[in-house]
Order: sequence, then structure tokens, then C-alpha cells
Amino acid sequence: MFCFQCEQTAKGKGCTTVGVCGKQPDVAALQDLLIYAIKGLSQVAVEARKSGVDVPRDVNVFTCEAVFSTLTNVDFDPDRFVELLRRCVAMRDDLKEKIKTKGGNADFPEGPATFELGNNKEEMVRQGEMHGVLSNGDLDEDKRSLRETITYGLKGVCAYTDHAQILGEEDEEHYKNIHEVFAATLNKDMSLEEWVGLALKVGELNLKAMELLDNANTKNYGHPVPTEVPLGAKKGKAILVSGHDLKDLELILKQTEGKGIYVYTHGEMLPCHGYPELKKYPHFYGHYGTAWQNQQKEFAEFPGPIVMTTNCIQKPKESYFDRIFTTGLVGWPGVKHIADKDFTPVIEKALECEGFKEDTDKGTVMVGFARNTVMSVADKVIEAVKAGKIRHFFLVAGCDGAKPGRNYYTEFVEKVPKDCIVLTLACGKFRFFDKKLGDIEGIPRLLDIGQCNDAYSAIQIAVALSKVFNCDVNDLPLSMVLSWYEQKAVAILLTLFALGIKNMRLGPSLPAFVSPNVLNVLVQNYNIMPIKTPDEDIKEILG
Repeated sequence: MFCFQCEQTAKGKGCTTVGVCGKQPDVAALQDLLIYAIKGLSQVAVEARKSGVDVPRDVNVFTCEAVFSTLTNVDFDPDRFVELLRRCVAMRDDLKEKIKTKGGNADFPEGPATFELGNNKEEMVRQGEMHGVLSNGDLDEDKRSLRETITYGLKGVCAYTDHAQILGEEDEEHYKNIHEVFAATLNKDMSLEEWVGLALKVGELNLKAMELLDNANTKNYGHPVPTEVPLGAKKGKAILVSGHDLKDLELILKQTEGKGIYVYTHGEMLPCHGYPELKKYPHFYGHYGTAWQNQQKEFAEFPGPIVMTTNCIQKPKESYFDRIFTTGLVGWPGVKHIADKDFTPVIEKALECEGFKEDTDKGTVMVGFARNTVMSVADKVIEAVKAGKIRHFFLVAGCDGAKPGRNYYTEFVEKVPKDCIVLTLACGKFRFFDKKLGDIEGIPRLLDIGQCNDAYSAIQIAVALSKVFNCDVNDLPLSMVLSWYEQKAVAILLTLFALGIKNMRLGPSLPAFVSPNVLNVLVQNYNIMPIKTPDEDIKEILG
């Protein structure tokens, strides 16, 4: 086993015995084999399109679902990967037959487009051990570094693309590009410059994926509006929803109508309170808990069932397994999985549990400051900047995690001068989301833009402001201080590089999969910097 795709990888170098996330060696091998198989499916899909074959939608959707299944903290059930592998190879071989029918070239070189899948899990594990990160010994360190950066970026792209298609937003050209980039990673003859170019292509793909998801969210649920969200509780039965999936939350809200159950959000679901079509439900009450740092304690104490959607969550403890339900790509042996989106078992468990015994008031937080909201007061913002009342904007955003070092972001926000505004998004904000920073001329000093994919909104805000001020985005009084944990963050970082964004600070540590030479390229071209201390970084930024 060797895995270094997340920020918390062992000793900052790589997990070799068992994943810090809990991933076992057999699952790691099966995931590696699935990525290898997806590259083969992609090779065949590229050739199919060249031959005039219409690649079926189920191949496109499967590609993204399968890749999504290899992210950090998803379903670590090895049997699930066996089924995904069989489906992948079956789709690959079916496409080959369609190519032959069209008279195209279905003779592929030895590799992922032609390998024969093992007959059982044990054989597949052995195959996966041959196709991990350290395979292709003839690939030098820098090209391997870029290959893995591209692969992890594609994992983020596929995650966002999958979220979008669940809500009905898809694009055939986008799927085509995903297959082309996966296939291109098999080319050992590319120069270092070509590998860098491919990484930037992934950044462009992720911008499209986030645009698709943004369109899907806003078409289905409206544009977010500023909303005050309670952090306490209402007396009564309760369900807690964690993760990222807006559709699952909507279905839970619909299915719990009139049943005397309050629905609460956790983690990255907090921004859902700003969507008009979700906030209209009177039993959609408030937000409970944070994201990573206190999750196990919060889940153990919550007096009702917990629904975990998508990834970016810790494995629950067995002490509350009976109250945990999962959907989509999340799951663990012993935890109930809701595959058909019928949340009756969750509702029954909520009615069975005692719920909150009394009302509690723990204050509130504001959400809903996506691009439409921010740009609706653009004139006021611009006037305040020109008048010297707003000196600087800080985008303090990204992932949360359990490893020490992330308190930097709390301290940074606390020390931001009072004439500056903090924009934030993703689960990293739970280090400081409840800080009362006040306002500048009625504009809140802490603006929650949304989930990690709402980096799209942040980008649109920056581009719009650059046009108003008639300058490049890099010349705006805006600095990005980012935290990363998993592969969606890698995809977003590649998007920022593709857009030419410079002078970003990244932490808590730099990715283990970025080689010294590749890091040097990033420093030279984008002036990317590791975080230091809040005092040092604020001083350097503001001068």
C-alpha cells in the first residue's frame, strides 16, 4: 500500500500500512486498480468518439461515480469496489464492440484498455498492488508528481460533476474532456511542460464542473440569500444531515413534513439554509456542530439519527452506529445505507429517539453571501474601498481536518484588521464561522460564500470586481489564504492556477505528492507560498 492523496497522510510522506483515514491495504489496492481501469475505459471512450460511436450516458455517469468512490473518506467496503471494477471492464469491452461495428480501431496496446480483470477479490487486490502510485518505475519523480496531481484533481472534478448530474445538469463535451485527460495520463512520452499543461487543463475542467453544479443548485433551489441560522436547538424530535448533497437534504425535508421532526444541518450542509427552496420548509431549523474537530463528540451527543451524505467525514464510532445512515458513496460495514432515497428508516429512528428535551439558544451565524448577494451591493463595496473604509479582502477558505495546525486559520481571522473583510467557504470555516467580526458600513466583515464548490461564486466575485476596478484579479486588494485536505481542494487549486491567480498561501502543509521541482515551478509561475504564522502573513500581505 502507498497513498499520499490527502493532507493528513502519515508523516507527511505517505500511508504504507493503513490509511490515516482508516483505509485498509486491500481497499487501497482495489481503488488503485479502479483508477487504472477507468484510464482504460477512458482510452476506449476517446477512440469510440473518434470512430463516430455515441458514448452512452451510463458510461459518462459511471466514470464520475467510480472515480468519486476513490476519494478520501468514502465507502471503504471492498466488495463495492469489486462490483465497480466488473462494471468498468464490462463497459470498456462493450464500447470496443461498438467501435468494431463502426469500423474503428479496437486494437489497444497492452495496459488498462486490454487487461483481464481477476476472477475474485483476492486476485483483484493483487492486480491493484501492481498499479498503484509507485508503478511505472521508468517515470521520473517530477512527471509522477504531475501525474498524481492530475489524477487527484480529476477526482475532485468527477465529484462535482457527479453532484451536478444528480440534480440534472450535464454536458457531453465535459464528459468527453474528462475521458481525454484520463487517457492522456498514460502517455509516458510527454515533456514536463506538457504534463504541466495537462494539470492546468484539469483546472479548466474543474471550473466547468463547478459551473455545472452552481447552475444545478440555483436552478433547483434558487440563488442563496442572506439568512440567519440558529446554532441551538428546538425541543422535539430531530434529524441531523451532514456532508454535501442538497438533493438528499431536500428529500429528507419533503419526507419529514408534518411529522413533528426538526431537521438540522452539520458541516458543509450549513450553506443550505440560504437556498430559498430549502429554507421554505418550516421544520428546517438550524445548524448543529462543526465539521471535523468535534464531530465524534457531537454525533455521539445528538439525540436523533444522523444522515451522512457524500464524503469529507470521519468514520463514525460503533457506539452510535444504530443512529447512523449513509447515502450515495458513503458507507461502512455495519452502517445502514439508504440506496433508494426512501428515508423511512431514518424517520422511524427519529421518532424512536428522545430528541431535544428543551429549547437552547447558542446564538446564530449568517450564510447566503454567494455571488448574487455580494454583487447586489457591489456599488456599496466599491465606494467603501475607494473611501479607504475597506482596506483589503481575505479569502480564508478550504478544508478542515483533524491534524494539528489548523488553528492557524482561526487565529488569522481573529487578527485580521477591522478595516478588512473576510470571505470564506468550505468546511475550513468551522474554525471561525461563529466569530462576531462586526461590519463595515453595514457590510458584514465575515461573508460565508458557501460550500467548497462555491469557489465558483468566489471566482465570479473576484472577476466582477476586477472589471469594475479595471485591473487584473491579481491587482485587487484580495489575498487568498487556503487550507486543503482532500482531492476536491486539489481540483480547486488547479482551477486557480488555470485562471492565473497568484500569491496564494497554502497550508497546513504542502502536498506530499508535489515534488521539489514541481513546487519550484509553482513558486516561480504563481508565487504560491506555505503559511507561516498569522502575524507574519498578515504583515507581509498588508505591508
